[in-house]
Amino acid sequence: GQLPTWLQGILLRNGPGIHTIGDSKYNHWFDGLALLHSFTFKNGEVYYRSKYLRSDTYNCNIEANRIVVSEFGTMAYPDPCKNIFAKAFSYLSHTIPEFTDNCLINIMKAGDDFYATSETNFIRKINPQTLETLEKVDYNKYVAVNVTTSHPHYDSDGNVLNMGTSIVDKGKTKYVLFKIPSSVPEQEKKKSCFKHLEVVCSIPSRSLLHPSYYHSFGITENYIIFVEQPFRLDIVKMATAYIRGVSWASCLAYNKDDKTWFHLIDKKTKKEVSTKFYTDAMVFFHHINAYEEDGHIIFDIIAYRDNSLYDMFYLKNLGKDFEENTKFTAIPTCRRYVVPLQHDKDAEVGSNLVTIPSTATAVKEKDGNIYCQPEILCEGIELPRINYDYNGKKYKYVYATKVQWSPVPTKIAKFNVQTKEMLHWEDDDCWPSEPLFVPNPDAKEEDDGVVLTCIVRSDPKEVPFLLILDAKTFTELGRASVDVDMHLDLHGMFILEKDVKTETE
Repeated sequence: GQLPTWLQGILLRNGPGIHTIGDSKYNHWFDGLALLHSFTFKNGEVYYRSKYLRSDTYNCNIEANRIVVSEFGTMAYPDPCKNIFAKAFSYLSHTIPEFTDNCLINIMKAGDDFYATSETNFIRKINPQTLETLEKVDYNKYVAVNVTTSHPHYDSDGNVLNMGTSIVDKGKTKYVLFKIPSSVPEQEKKKSCFKHLEVVCSIPSRSLLHPSYYHSFGITENYIIFVEQPFRLDIVKMATAYIRGVSWASCLAYNKDDKTWFHLIDKKTKKEVSTKFYTDAMVFFHHINAYEEDGHIIFDIIAYRDNSLYDMFYLKNLGKDFEENTKFTAIPTCRRYVVPLQHDKDAEVGSNLVTIPSTATAVKEKDGNIYCQPEILCEGIELPRINYDYNGKKYKYVYATKVQWSPVPTKIAKFNVQTKEMLHWEDDDCWPSEPLFVPNPDAKEEDDGVVLTCIVRSDPKEVPFLLILDAKTFTELGRASVDVDMHLDLHGMFILEKDVKTETE
């Protein structure tokens, strides 16, 4: 096929790449050592490269020829001959464990630099052209957080907004929203932008010892949306996990009888909206987008009825019978919540406060809390991406992987959230990854651009490839085949040619 002449830059992707080291194996797919890969577009040609992230975790494991650093689903024991007293001592001094720097989930831009990220307090700077691993950054040196999300937001000035959880710090557990500036003052050019990191605000956790797990958050022009779901980490269990010989993943628990709370933070005042909004118990990972309309905040997420998704990716379930072992018990549903911020304070109890056209409801209760029920936009999509120029604004299109009975996607979808129309791309033996939208620099419309996705083949005789789709029509523009073992990756970003510093700079 043909590539558009304007498509110049690097598609950078990240995900788990190796699951066996020596005789030891990880338990979970999300534990694998990070493998970066990139497709560079230059004058109508595509260049491929891949490289393992040379994290401290990678280096220690490779040197020992076994897994010596624990990951979320795999507990490792560095020294098998340590006696129980040494174990007890290390447990007492490590309520919050020393986490891995195996940054395998996403790529983040901060200042002029790019970082591989996961959900711990460590990120690793990388060179987006050579995929070389550079310095390690510990968020904890700049802000008191133990875990962070891998889905930050970027404002129009390029500042990064992200969230992390501060666990039992000074007797409190809280969710911290922080900002990393895109540039530092001229006289401090040698300093990193992390030195100027600022805490925007913090939200107290509803429970000191059971903070909520979250993978992303939402943002509109004036508000930040944090959803506190009843899928929680048990801190006491986590502190004793090492001694008990269980993984940290086993310290997560979902309470289906509990509520899910919506926290809305006003960006200007940095204060939380005082009205309490909530919905039924759910588990979700990905926000799609959010915006404001006529005194309401509208946000779209992909949610599940239970927490079975994580369990499906245990490697024992991904063997030859995985089609039998990994059937969804809860299909992902694309839900739209409509939160009436400026509602009539004297409205009757039991009345629906949503005044814009939507089947979503927000009902006032006796205690003044507002119970929200979503509009279901569609089912069976995951790993959603949008045209990021429309982030926080009213939008039409979401690009996502389409899943049917199992979490392994077989199609790419373009979904119109306004008309509910859906377009698909699929081909035999093809497993696509998260689709990424790249806008045409002269775009006049939201879907004027291309969608890029890496396709892994389920037939070992077939070669994997990068697929380039016209985002408007969803027709194939071309594919770049790469004769290597390509891994199923998780997330990534497209870096425009102008944002890549060349080596000489």
